Amino acid sequence: MRIIFCGNTFPASRRLLEERLPEAEICVWQDRNVLPPGGDVLIPMMFRIDGAVMDIICPRLIQQWGSGLEGVDLEAAHKRGIAVASVPASGSNADSVAEHAVLLILALLRQLPQAQKNVQAGVLGAPLGRMLAGTTICLWGLGATALSLARRLRPWDAKLIGITRDPAAPKVAGFGLDACYRSDQSAVALRQTDILVVSLRLNTETRNLVDATALASLPAGAYLVNTARGALVDYHALYSALSTGHLAGAALDVFWEEPFPPGDPLLTLPNVIATSHIAGVTDRSYAGIADTVAANIKRLGNCTAQRV
Repeated sequence: MRIIFCGNTFPASRRLLEERLPEAEICVWQDRNVLPPGGDVLIPMMFRIDGAVMDIICPRLIQQWGSGLEGVDLEAAHKRGIAVASVPASGSNADSVAEHAVLLILALLRQLPQAQKNVQAGVLGAPLGRMLAGTTICLWGLGATALSLARRLRPWDAKLIGITRDPAAPKVAGFGLDACYRSDQSAVALRQTDILVVSLRLNTETRNLVDATALASLPAGAYLVNTARGALVDYHALYSALSTGHLAGAALDVFWEEPFPPGDPLLTLPNVIATSHIAGVTDRSYAGIADTVAANIKRLGNCTAQRV
């Protein structure tokens, strides 16, 4: 069984899969301009997998390491009879992303980058931070990660509101929200929001959903946190809202292009905190993902053996 990782990002994934599938041949395709050998399983790792890539590698399975399949041309895979799979975002992965979102919220409120600079400069007792208690946090998208985050935020005495397609859906009750709004009422929710956490899936409907209009609906001095997908937020609208000071800050773990160019102007803004797509990269999250991916690959091998 030959497994091809597309790119050398998220290095822990390869080690964990090697431990679970010691008999497999695991390769890394790093250079898009150099054709890789054919393989049985293709693991995208932030590569765009289109029909041309499928025709080069001819995999039997495209297995996402984690949730979300927006980087795979599903129609092309269907035409070629290639199976496509992902890992549910629930469980330890959702918990890990939620924990990271809490970290980013606190880092914004306490101006962590400036606090670190002040240590180096010998400045004591500054900057003046904000408490999480008493703020209104809006969860835009009520999936597994948002549920895990809501459970963690309730003890902080913050007001929790949500935006979703159907506020009357049975699952919404489990969030314990103070208020919930339909997607077409998003402006009402945003106008009372201190911290907006984006927790949506990326598709044609949600791409650039957090645009200039949405950001303008937030009160001056609000914050934005995105641990979902970069393209959910309009880049130019975000840059404008941050550079003009309408937003007090943004914390991003995901980007419009990944790896994100280190010289991008957005990263030079003093009110931006950025981490390198690590929200779900924890011991327990990755162990669970590796178990699921390995089991799926073993099923592929068993199916092949039965046909033979």
